[in-house]
Amino acid sequence: MYHLKRQEVIALRLKGESYGKIAKILGVSKSSVSVWCRDLKLPQAIQKIIDDRIQHSRIYLVAYNQKRHESVQAENKKIRKEASQQISSLSKKELLLVGTALFWGEGYKKAENLRSPHLCFVNSDSDMIILFMRFIREVMKVSDDRIRSLIHVYPSINNKKAINFWAKITGLPKDNFCITEHISRASQGRRPYNSLPNGTLDLRINSRQEFFRIRGWLDGLIKQKKK
Repeated sequence: MYHLKRQEVIALRLKGESYGKIAKILGVSKSSVSVWCRDLKLPQAIQKIIDDRIQHSRIYLVAYNQKRHESVQAENKKIRKEASQQISSLSKKELLLVGTALFWGEGYKKAENLRSPHLCFVNSDSDMIILFMRFIREVMKVSDDRIRSLIHVYPSINNKKAINFWAKITGLPKDNFCITEHISRASQGRRPYNSLPNGTLDLRINSRQEFFRIRGWLDGLIKQKKK
């Protein structure tokens, strides 16, 4: 029975059938078909038929994957657009909550342990900086002359270009900015030269009162976990 089945497999393979189709026709495993046909020398014409089928399958698979990719990308774009439209203009209360949440994630909360507590927010995402600046100006009512900005740059960054970039993003005078060269302990100089082309912005307001005000809003936000 074993030898008969093997002969049937070889016969079908010599006709140019694929391993998968042979396994389905004869009711054997694909791995068995592969083993039995491993050392089989096929006529050139049959080998060409098989090679052409494989090439056709590859072309089809590439085309299918590309079409699938485009479909997924279009769906992602639609989902994102619909979700974006659910966010309208922020009220002052909503901006307060958003700004407090941003400080929760990116602000220096341990400043309360310092001799001179100050409000500090650090990030390299320009959109996040713009939104946090709205929070500072519109909710906290902090004037621009009280905001100091420290730009952490890396050896590959042009200082003047970085200042121009963040001045435009924040709307702050260039005199409000100072530069410090920085290499993190984690990267040890291995950070890709273009990963942060404009450095990281450190916004500071040297005010104990402003720090504890936003810290109090954060306390109120944290209380919501109990509800």
